[in-house]
Amino acid sequence: MHSRRLNSFGPYLLLLATCVAGWWFKAHCGASWIGDEQYITGCYSDAVPFWGLRGVAAGQIPYVEARMEYPVLTGALIWLEGLIARVIGGARADAADFLLVVALVNAVLAFAVLRMMERAGVPAVRLWWWAGAPPLVLYLGHNWDMLAVALAVAAFLAARRGEALSAAALAAIGTAAKLFPVLLLPLIGLQALSRGGKAWRERIRSAAILTVVAIMFWAMFNAPVAWRAFDHWSEFYTFSRERGGTAAAVWEIMGAQGWWVSDTETRNLWSFVAFAGGAAAIVLLGWRRHSDALWALFTSVLAWFLLTNKVYSPQFDLWLYPFLLITSRKLWPVAWFVLGDLAAYWAEFWFFASPGGAGMGVTQGHIAVAAAFRAAAMLWIIVDAVRSPAPAWLLIPPPAMSPRPEGRPTPIG
Repeated sequence: MHSRRLNSFGPYLLLLATCVAGWWFKAHCGASWIGDEQYITGCYSDAVPFWGLRGVAAGQIPYVEARMEYPVLTGALIWLEGLIARVIGGARADAADFLLVVALVNAVLAFAVLRMMERAGVPAVRLWWWAGAPPLVLYLGHNWDMLAVALAVAAFLAARRGEALSAAALAAIGTAAKLFPVLLLPLIGLQALSRGGKAWRERIRSAAILTVVAIMFWAMFNAPVAWRAFDHWSEFYTFSRERGGTAAAVWEIMGAQGWWVSDTETRNLWSFVAFAGGAAAIVLLGWRRHSDALWALFTSVLAWFLLTNKVYSPQFDLWLYPFLLITSRKLWPVAWFVLGDLAAYWAEFWFFASPGGAGMGVTQGHIAVAAAFRAAAMLWIIVDAVRSPAPAWLLIPPPAMSPRPEGRPTPIG
């Protein structure tokens, strides 16, 4: 009985400790930074500069009154968290209060992901891996990506249950928070088109309905803001197109090493070509193994997107981590990925501090080594997912409830 309770509540207790550690990791620097301490100690958080530079402290409405380089659902979350911080802190509210609220909301979303994984029948050891995830310590107070992560996990698990309409709606809502959940939508649509035993007219009709549903749910959040403040609404897309890249992205590494120096437009073109070609190859090569569960290829497509994108910010690893736990056949490459994430995180932040003489002398070469280590794990996972069937537990229908003879429910599977 004691062991059963530990297995049931243990991951939740561990996740609580992880979330506390994640908050402290960012909050120990306080509401402002001295010198390069945000890089040297790793406590950098977007919440601190956003408090003053994006009108959060003043309660300005994102897009309408203040700039916001995030999609609208994330902008709305930032505004709401700012409101809560001002209520909690009163007239003395500062960036530390805002950071606390950001960490608390992300913690709630992390618990939601754990609960969804548990309800989906994810093996217990993987629940523990999520509960004690190093990426949660690094990124719980770093940014607002957990909102899109939770929505993407919900969409993925809805697709696994065969609830295509719900999956499309959730992925579209997730795309209104961050771009990456959109990668699930083509897989859901292809699944509808490839259903055996259905006439082509019915398949096309199903795919069209899914497309309309996705567009409607995305537009429901975006259209009002775009109509009211188009320039600020479009800043996310303009900013994404015009930014050059980040230190741990393959294109920046190649440029820094002198292997291929390219301007922003060239990077935009070739990152798209590389991603589109690789994603198509993943789907085509994985079709034989996964034709009845194309949604299972989402992890591989997302990993390839991260590898080929011109921007690879540290917190992007949090996008991928829960899907690695849900879909990977083995856990050792997931551990390999986490080690690469830790190495890339510290290499990138110490590199930012080094020009001022406060860092550890880290160079772009050190970032390249860490990024290559992480990329090797991601490539192994992609190849293994394409060549091998999905883990057996992933293809088993999630636990359902059926009545016992006396009328009391009992779990199946």
